[in-house]
Amino acid sequence: MILYCENAYIDGEIKPYHSIEIENGTINRVSPFEPAKASVMVEGIVVPGFIDIQVNGGGGVLLNQQRSAESVLTMFEAHQQYGTTSMLPTLITDTADVMVEAAAAIRDARKLCETGILGVHFEGPWLSEERKGVHKSEFIRAPSDSELAILSDPLLGKVLVTLAPESVEPAVIRDMVGAGIIVFLGHSDAPADVVERAIEAGATGFTHLYNAMSPLTSRAPGMVGTALASHSYAGIIVDGFHASPTACNVAFRAKGPKEMILVTDAMSFAGSNAQEIAFFDSTILLADKKLTTPDGTLAGSSLTMEDAVKNTVVLCGQRIADAIEMATQTPAKALGVDHLVGSIAPGRVANLLSLDNQLSVKRLWQNGREIPVFGEY
Repeated sequence: MILYCENAYIDGEIKPYHSIEIENGTINRVSPFEPAKASVMVEGIVVPGFIDIQVNGGGGVLLNQQRSAESVLTMFEAHQQYGTTSMLPTLITDTADVMVEAAAAIRDARKLCETGILGVHFEGPWLSEERKGVHKSEFIRAPSDSELAILSDPLLGKVLVTLAPESVEPAVIRDMVGAGIIVFLGHSDAPADVVERAIEAGATGFTHLYNAMSPLTSRAPGMVGTALASHSYAGIIVDGFHASPTACNVAFRAKGPKEMILVTDAMSFAGSNAQEIAFFDSTILLADKKLTTPDGTLAGSSLTMEDAVKNTVVLCGQRIADAIEMATQTPAKALGVDHLVGSIAPGRVANLLSLDNQLSVKRLWQNGREIPVFGEY
């Protein structure tokens, strides 16, 4: 199969009239072509499929509540309609038993959709009480040997862990990284020196920059300042609620598209008509696209990657090519899977999208097979 693209995102730029040759779900060749020689052309911009490294739920499913391969795939299919072709289902801080069950669900789901379910993100439970956000205090704890063993299962694929560095010793972080676990820092009140020691121990990124972390001030740069100053990755939720456009642009200018990662932090509302869900002993309410608990605490988002990209361009004024990079190549590199996904190049899995002039997903290919988008095909 050959796709003749009106425009395609290749090597970090949007280039006109390039063809993509696909065989057995893999990109074999990418080359320019003469428009007059293409009988049928894919309109808009063809880009790599979006990669979301923080997905708590979607399609009416929250991983903490429904821990099965079927539920994980329901989450994936809901987000796939908005351009996500690879993701890390994310478990919010919970009990050790729930961690075990979620890990089993991820293993089983990966057998069915390995390039879609790249692995798992454990957001906690090794967090700071002071910056816990919506995470439940009764489940926040120090890491145990049995819990660390869960993370080391190679069948889980890529394992990302968010932790507070004041709650986990650098030696433990070093051991986790040595075992192939990706460590991001977040939900933390740590001062800059503690954050820097965690980076020295091997932590490579930050979870939802600005939110639930010690702020930047002139003499106490905290986690925010250290994140902006360091050569590390940082996820950011560009939904208009978690960080203002100005704050987002500070991060984009400080770190650039090669270090910033667009994430959704989506709850089960994404791809669903729900207006309210149960959440442990509370509820999460949706109002004007904003998710909060009854006391007003932000509780994830209803964001999709399609809207994250749009918001980055429309609300923040960033280049389309940079927004695409932050949704594709950069998360792939952060996870160490850029040889498989995240770019349009020979040898990569043919996970592709076409975007129209409003950056809405019009067509989608997963492993080279076209997937209907909202019944349009």
